[in-house]
Amino acid sequence: QVQLVESGGGSVQAGGSLRVSCAAFGYTYSIDCMGWFRQAPGKEREGVAVIDSDGSTNYANSVKGRFTISQDNAKNTLYLQMNSLKPEDTAMYYCAARHSYCGGSYWGTYEYKYWGQGTQVTVSS
Repeated sequence: QVQLVESGGGSVQAGGSLRVSCAAFGYTYSIDCMGWFRQAPGKEREGVAVIDSDGSTNYANSVKGRFTISQDNAKNTLYLQMNSLKPEDTAMYYCAARHSYCGGSYWGTYEYKYWGQGTQVTVSS
């Protein structure tokens, strides 16, 4: 089993920056793909960024050039650095993980076995 715990959310004005973190506990050695998803009120959960165990990354078009996903394997922690934040980035941000490589299919929420409880990010105009 793997447990994921997010932290670092908060409120910021448009144009500002935030970094959210996801600490992984348990059988983390077998995790190959991790990602960040977000869900705004009344909307479906959507993928934001994913990272494979080899460090390769993919981003949603809406955040390319503004967000950076990274991982610290020594600390079993996943990060999402968010710059140039916009009001439309407001959402609950969730960390997700699975035992297979991200490969060519990684935006489906059904593809991830483990989820954190989420951390709220609010961007005001």
